[in-house]
Amino acid sequence: MRTRRLESYFNASSGLSVKETVKSSVKEELELKPRTDLYADNDGWVSVLISWIKIFICFVTMMFTTFVWALIMLVLLPWPYERIRQGNIWGHVTGRLMIWILGNPIKIEGAEFSNKRAIYISNHASPLDVFLIMWLTPTGTVGIAKKEIIWYPLFGQLYVLANHLRIDRSNPTAAIESMKEAARAVVKNNLSLIIFPEGTRSKNGRLLPFKKGFFHLALQTGLPIVPMVLTGTHLAWRKGSLHIRPAPLNVKFLPPISTKDWTADKIDDYIRMVHDLYAKHLPESQRPLPLESSRNS
Repeated sequence: MRTRRLESYFNASSGLSVKETVKSSVKEELELKPRTDLYADNDGWVSVLISWIKIFICFVTMMFTTFVWALIMLVLLPWPYERIRQGNIWGHVTGRLMIWILGNPIKIEGAEFSNKRAIYISNHASPLDVFLIMWLTPTGTVGIAKKEIIWYPLFGQLYVLANHLRIDRSNPTAAIESMKEAARAVVKNNLSLIIFPEGTRSKNGRLLPFKKGFFHLALQTGLPIVPMVLTGTHLAWRKGSLHIRPAPLNVKFLPPISTKDWTADKIDDYIRMVHDLYAKHLPESQRPLPLESSRNS
């Protein structure tokens, strides 16, 4: 579209007056600037108050759903993998409610790839990412998170009760054993996995280098990898803020990446390939900086 406008401008430039030329130049300059008019970034006290009310309603809603499903989990204590599935159902209900209450417009692409048994991976730049993956990952998906997640109010306790996995990142030996345990559980019980390959949350929304953990899981399970590309969440809920802005959210499931022929000696190549694929589908503002990108090279 922009190319056609430029061509039209140059083709007609000989007949433009000086005044028209100035107007066209200003118009082109505005078009080249990042789009900030997709939503109203209002930091007024009314907007902040409404945001706090929404967060309070989300918290109360999560308290209610967590209480209901905690009772279900207690009944299912002898059946650990049924608790995983019930945890997924809790996530579908709670995650969808959270996004609905917050009111951000959302677009979902590639939903046909969201119901396959696979290792789902997602970039991570906002607490909203957690709500989205709770809602959109299929039933029968086990999560892998840092051990400190147990201290997250409501979510952390149900996460543990639902038999999802935690790893101690400060202890490499224990972390590796946890990954092996996850792979065995996934194969034995026909489960899927969800993991943040960056290993932490991005502070500015830009894609961080990927850790190797989920690639080892792919090698051990033989499951395909389904990337979930999340955009806009870092603008909607910024780090260190309780102000939820009405930024549009986008979730894009990419086609599954087969791992059947993967070998351990090429793991760095696979990391680079998947990381580059992510960067390709992210907007410029969320792509990794050259220095960060080179860490996966």
